[in-house]
Amino acid sequence: MSGRLEGKVCVITGTGGSMGRAAALLFTRQGAMVVGCDISETNGVAALKEVIAAGGKMVSLQPCDLTKPEQCRAVVDLAVKTFGRIDVLYNNAAKAYFNWIEDVSDEEWRATINEEVDLVFYLTRAAWPHLKKSGGTIVNTASATAWTTFTNLGAIAHSTAKAGIVGMTRHMAMEGRKFGIRANSVSPGVIVSDQTRDQLTNKDWSDYMLGRTLLGRFGEPAEIANVALFLASQESSYVTGADIIADGGMMAS
Repeated sequence: MSGRLEGKVCVITGTGGSMGRAAALLFTRQGAMVVGCDISETNGVAALKEVIAAGGKMVSLQPCDLTKPEQCRAVVDLAVKTFGRIDVLYNNAAKAYFNWIEDVSDEEWRATINEEVDLVFYLTRAAWPHLKKSGGTIVNTASATAWTTFTNLGAIAHSTAKAGIVGMTRHMAMEGRKFGIRANSVSPGVIVSDQTRDQLTNKDWSDYMLGRTLLGRFGEPAEIANVALFLASQESSYVTGADIIADGGMMAS
């Protein structure tokens, strides 16, 4: 199938990272005009060049720190100035911090909430008036850690933040219902990405996680982008307030 997002203006955050870049490439192949952003200027520019080289329509803002409300407004302004509207907001960007409950510092706790929860709220709030006009769609990235625990992963802050994303998404769906706005989230399991590559070299950790995964392999960024595409497109027109778990069967093991 092609053209599943034909003519749609899609804001995707964290396009310099593995999953954000995969989504930007996929969404533009499906006819979207993408507005990207990334905290890394180098990675953001590289992703922009890759999408354009592949024939996609994309603009991007980098470096962009979405934990600052004024920079969230700048992303929204770029989208509206360039393409005139916002149809899809894909809140993909986040930075995770891991530690055990007795070892989590105040700084780590606050950074986790700021960089996994606050930035989603700030950007969605900035984009909300435009999503109301378009009857748009929101896709948020949560995590399997919102639903389960792993005995080898000190993730109390990360789990709390991602459970917050699931709850926030439901409220976005409720508040958006009067305007035709749908809001859903996707909860990935272990994905081979820039953020996990080093950790996956730890054989004990990797073997444990594989043992929890029914498919017997870790996910790829493009597989999460496919789920986000479904939620962003009209194929999911009767889906709102939901979280899709894409974990290779971890929750079922």
